[in-house]
Amino acid sequence: MDYIGIFDAIGPNMIGPSSSHTAGAVSMALLARKLFGRPIQKVTFTLYGSFAMTYKGHGTDKALLGGTLGFATDDERIRDAFAIAEQRGILYEFIIDGKTQTEHPNTADIVMESADGYIQSVRGESTGGGKVKIVRINNIDVEFTGEYSTLIVRQTDKPGIVAHITQCLANQDVNIAFMRLFREDKGAAAYTVVESDEKIPESVLDEMKSNPNVHELMLIEV
Repeated sequence: MDYIGIFDAIGPNMIGPSSSHTAGAVSMALLARKLFGRPIQKVTFTLYGSFAMTYKGHGTDKALLGGTLGFATDDERIRDAFAIAEQRGILYEFIIDGKTQTEHPNTADIVMESADGYIQSVRGESTGGGKVKIVRINNIDVEFTGEYSTLIVRQTDKPGIVAHITQCLANQDVNIAFMRLFREDKGAAAYTVVESDEKIPESVLDEMKSNPNVHELMLIEV
């Protein structure tokens, strides 16, 4: 069960009007941008549930685009996100899906594409008070909030991979707060999500890459 404190109810410093539909949208898109880790050439947003119904009135469209442009929740440039994206040569599209049922009403898929054709899909949920969850990456269900330093490892689900990840972290004295494995199927593609309450040094990434079953590393620092 998620507990909401008084500061969660008040909400974050933000460009309004809504902590869920505006600030949360910015935060999930900013997390998606950090996961992508390269310049975005094109981004497509698919909006579900209440996002699909109220996105224009609450500025969810500008908020999502602003997050992928790198804006924080209180950045006044969010209001001009459309114009700034055009100035930067970034293509964007909004797809409104009012029929598909999602687990949370404030849900969006963010599909990002780079100039060299690399594509990544991220699904986020705005859970209230400006808080968010990333719940899917490239069609694999995951779960993390971005409130901790987070390392996401894309790997092949093989014996010894999780032990390799934890050993690399231990070698750098990284304290693990949470660690979870998400996979498509046994032996298939998988993600390990590691959350730490301290900074995860980038030197960990070089050591992890030494295993041939580790394919991609995404690091989000708070």
